[in-house]
Amino acid sequence: MQPHHQRHHAVWPQGRPWSLPRATEPIDAALARAAAVWPEKVGLVFYDTEITYAEMNATADALAGHLSDVCGLRPGGRVLVQLQSTPQFVIAFHAVLKAGGIVVPVNPMYRIGELRHVVEDCDARVLFVAQDLLDGAAALVEDGEIDHAIVVTYSDYLREATDLAVPDFVAAPPIPVEGAGWTTWRDAAASGHRIEPLGVSPETDAVLPYTSGSTGRPKGCRHSHVSTIHATRGVADWFAYAHDDVVLAVAPLFHVTGLQTSMLAPIAVGATTILMPRWDRAAAADLIRRFGVTVWPAIPTMAVDLLALPDLDARDLASIRLMFGGGIAMPEAVAARLKEICGISFLEGYGMTETMAPATANPPQAPQRQCGGVPIFDTAIRIADPSTFAELPVGEVGEVLISGPQVFAGYWGVSDDEAAGFVGLDDRRWFRSGDLGRIDENGYLFLVDRLKRMINVAGYKVWPAEVETALYAHPAIREVCVIGTPDSRSGEAVKAVVVPRDAADETTAADIVAWARSRMAAYKVPKVVEFAESLPRSGTGKIQWLELQRREKALAASP
Repeated sequence: MQPHHQRHHAVWPQGRPWSLPRATEPIDAALARAAAVWPEKVGLVFYDTEITYAEMNATADALAGHLSDVCGLRPGGRVLVQLQSTPQFVIAFHAVLKAGGIVVPVNPMYRIGELRHVVEDCDARVLFVAQDLLDGAAALVEDGEIDHAIVVTYSDYLREATDLAVPDFVAAPPIPVEGAGWTTWRDAAASGHRIEPLGVSPETDAVLPYTSGSTGRPKGCRHSHVSTIHATRGVADWFAYAHDDVVLAVAPLFHVTGLQTSMLAPIAVGATTILMPRWDRAAAADLIRRFGVTVWPAIPTMAVDLLALPDLDARDLASIRLMFGGGIAMPEAVAARLKEICGISFLEGYGMTETMAPATANPPQAPQRQCGGVPIFDTAIRIADPSTFAELPVGEVGEVLISGPQVFAGYWGVSDDEAAGFVGLDDRRWFRSGDLGRIDENGYLFLVDRLKRMINVAGYKVWPAEVETALYAHPAIREVCVIGTPDSRSGEAVKAVVVPRDAADETTAADIVAWARSRMAAYKVPKVVEFAESLPRSGTGKIQWLELQRREKALAASP
């Protein structure tokens, strides 16, 4: 029998190598190469405005000079990028790398408390921020936590007339900014500063995406140029991205899935990306039809939404040759309809922020539904006993351990491997995913449950402890336990079981939801609030969240 990490070679994508070479250059070299080889090729399309690779690279060079000369950014300095999926995100990302900095992509849904934690945790002093998010940035600049804020107006790149539906926040005209520490994108890009190539080592940190932790505080995942490029090549090679592909970017670029599949992988082959800052199923159908989209990396929830369009015509999706994604399982009925309409299979995959997205993927010629696929290039998956880490036989359920070049170095500020979730086995460093799964005889991974306490809202991780910490600040809440509840749209939603401080208090569930919405990203906000007289506890007094979670699952399963 083949070793566990080679079983899947029998279903390996045709014509692909077994292994990928280790990166020898920084991430931003791909954009510079695309600009040199295909300067007039359209790299980005933003509501009918086309942006060439030459323009993308030149603007990134100019901003890198500004970051270095004006903002004082030095190699290894962290820069927050809090933007939607727009040309400015793509260009700012590369500008930071060209200046030798580390990109910290931040969810635009973050509220000031969440944003402040990231700034303080990684000691970032520079921020790219959209003008519709200025309140949070202003507080950080005023408090002296951010030295330089570069304000982005999305409409700067609406240079061509369009009949596409443009959201108000994208179409908004520039808001004047002034004062120490403030610069507009236009002024920074036109400031005339330039920077020479720095010769950055591929082994150094490049991207620091934050993921929440079981202790309730978001943690930065340290990804080097090497780990990021390996993930990029893994996507591009596994799914055979080509120079003439047109990629629809609806998975947010600040999330590692969108970052890899819709930004870095297309740039690696010189393809064209159609940017969509916010999900709108009718607009997505328009973009697919208008630009002949061939590749759509999608969260299954989006595919479900699009296929539910009442006037959707099969011809609207005729150009698509490839759809893939993860986050939640693709419903069987939707996968079948997609196959019927487009003649393609939705290729599910499995990954996380700690693996810069891909760890496993379904082979295009041999996909299985409701399945994470098989390990991608140079990646090993082990199913282990969560207590002893002994490898379990085929078919048995255990914790999913991951080892590969795309696995992160560790959490920012955490030097201990065990604390970061790593274990050493057989001369390899394995990351404990916290997910429970099994592998079949061909190496396909099937996820079964979670070992860690986590809620998956349409692909976004929500750690209950973080939400509980925030909710305990509400004056009407004495105790709270956060669990997941089934949701037809997002797979799961957040539910808060609340014990009121005063039984006579008239605070409603809607009041708590509204309060939470002002303090945390929308996907973390409880969709359901249930009041209770008490919470179940163990003999040592600990709240038994698992008991509440089991009750919720049983309730959902009952007729």
